[in-house]
Amino acid sequence: MLDNPYYSSELHGPWDTYDAGNLSLEEDGELCNLKLAYSVHGKLNAAKDNAILIPTWFAGTSKLMEQIYIGKGRALDPERYCIIIVNQIGSGISTSPHNAPPPHNGANFPHIRISDDVCAQHKLVTEHLNISELALVVGGSMGAQQTYEWAVRYPNMVKRAAPIAGYASNTMHDFIFTETLIDAIKSDTNWNSGNYSSHAEVSEGLSRLSRLWLVMGWSTDFFADEGWRQLGLASIEEFQKDFMAGLFTQMDPNNLLCMAWKWQRGDVSRLTNGDLAKALGRIKARTFVMPIDSDMFFKPKDCAKEQQMIPNSELKLLHSVGGHSGLFGFEPHYLEQIDACLKELLSLPTEN
Repeated sequence: MLDNPYYSSELHGPWDTYDAGNLSLEEDGELCNLKLAYSVHGKLNAAKDNAILIPTWFAGTSKLMEQIYIGKGRALDPERYCIIIVNQIGSGISTSPHNAPPPHNGANFPHIRISDDVCAQHKLVTEHLNISELALVVGGSMGAQQTYEWAVRYPNMVKRAAPIAGYASNTMHDFIFTETLIDAIKSDTNWNSGNYSSHAEVSEGLSRLSRLWLVMGWSTDFFADEGWRQLGLASIEEFQKDFMAGLFTQMDPNNLLCMAWKWQRGDVSRLTNGDLAKALGRIKARTFVMPIDSDMFFKPKDCAKEQQMIPNSELKLLHSVGGHSGLFGFEPHYLEQIDACLKELLSLPTEN
């Protein structure tokens, strides 16, 4: 186990911890003594029909999701709903390479699939929280991948689904891009096959990853408009070095690799022998597919193709100059769109 202050409760808490036991993995074997970190905002009503689940995205935490998407008077209002945010496996908050005890610590951490996250979350929701239906599952990016998995795997439980800026089945282009993030980390001369003694030893690799994210994670219009000024930064150099590299160099490399590996392989058609239309056809939830128009990771055209395979679904195109990183909600009009779409979706009756 490695000490890393970035993943402290002071920065990302508070959270509760669920001891999920040993998790059987899709890739064979099991992850021992799994601990899921989650936060709950609001209370479950007497009918137990107001629960909303939010899975986290790549390198994201429950605190981040709370700060961006939850608030009084907003669509995700804790005075109206019981909102559960679960930190995905490998996030650094739930069981992850950097905090796992032997034999799964560090480079020995097993491969995790999106399906493993969702099966573990299902156990948390049904067995620990005693909830049998979800009014909504909503998540962005890797959270969208988990949202799709929830809707396909547990169609009778999920009443509404809102995947934001993510795919049900990852594309080859996105797979290859994510491979460049993996290569950036492993290119560091101190990588040592993942057997480093501190994340700081791999700072050069993490900095290279941040530059790749800088190029693809933000739109070309963001750069043309000097969008970093909306983030309170004075120059592109400050944005690159202090903001992007400053963020990623705090993180654990093996944690990022764990999440990148499952991001690459997110695919609900694994449940239907590779038939994506059949998998998405299983969804009973009222579904809003919500791509970001300037996203270079998860393209709106590809998201639209998937949406057309989902019964009772609509495409809701979100506008942001931020590209995929528009998910961080730095534009008031983006948050207004999110709230409008989610309020509309939550108002719709469901058939399942």
